[in-house]
Amino acid sequence: MGKTWLDIDLHKRKVLTLLLVLFFLWSLTSISWNPDLLHGGGTKTAAQIFEAFFKPDLSRGILLLALESSWKTLSYAVSGMSLAAFIAFIFGVPASGILSKHKRSKGYIKASFRGLLGLMRAIHELVWAWLFVAAIGLSPFAAIFAIAIPYGGILGRIFADMLNDVPDEPIQALEASGASKLQTLWYGYLPMAGPHIISYAMYRFECAVRSSAIMSFVGIGGLGYQIQLSLDDLQYNEMWTFMFFLLMLVLAIDGWSNLLRKKLSG
Repeated sequence: MGKTWLDIDLHKRKVLTLLLVLFFLWSLTSISWNPDLLHGGGTKTAAQIFEAFFKPDLSRGILLLALESSWKTLSYAVSGMSLAAFIAFIFGVPASGILSKHKRSKGYIKASFRGLLGLMRAIHELVWAWLFVAAIGLSPFAAIFAIAIPYGGILGRIFADMLNDVPDEPIQALEASGASKLQTLWYGYLPMAGPHIISYAMYRFECAVRSSAIMSFVGIGGLGYQIQLSLDDLQYNEMWTFMFFLLMLVLAIDGWSNLLRKKLSG
């Protein structure tokens, strides 16, 4: 008996796994294993950070500062994702090619908009943040635009793929009844792809909250900024307070998005 495609695929996976392991072992040989590899006071610092985990600073001033910083972080994420969703719709629909009537123009339009979306998401949001901080200063708009552009590129590409995955039969039925391309979008593509689009957008919103905290490390206010200040001042108790607020914020959004996804799927 000859090999099946399944056997060949499994064989390829084994070869790839072996190559990755060999590359990892080879990379270990390039490390200079000497006493200077680890920081001299690293063990002591790690112990202090671990000890502070059980003793977060719960003073009134720190808790109020954590609440204010959490609000800023959430505000950046909501504003950035709202703009990202708008960008994704504006660029994602033409990137799917569903509104194009001619095959040749459809190919050009799809390639152009997919290339633009690729450029937007190719640059990390932290790099965008540095660029906008240099251009417009330490403004909330720097954080909002830094989230909106790469997330708009990610959402736009996924939205385009989801629109392309819509079954052809309902769309052909609408076109046979005289519906225009724009009408097939509103009454065909969006109702069928809408739940999946919203579900994925909610997942990306959770990621945007974490990205919003990272934005704070460039000097824009928020939880990340307070965490950085606490680390610089060696105030690990305060750092863990802000970390716990960030964790609670992400978990709250995760729970809310799960409820929304269940409602949509139901």
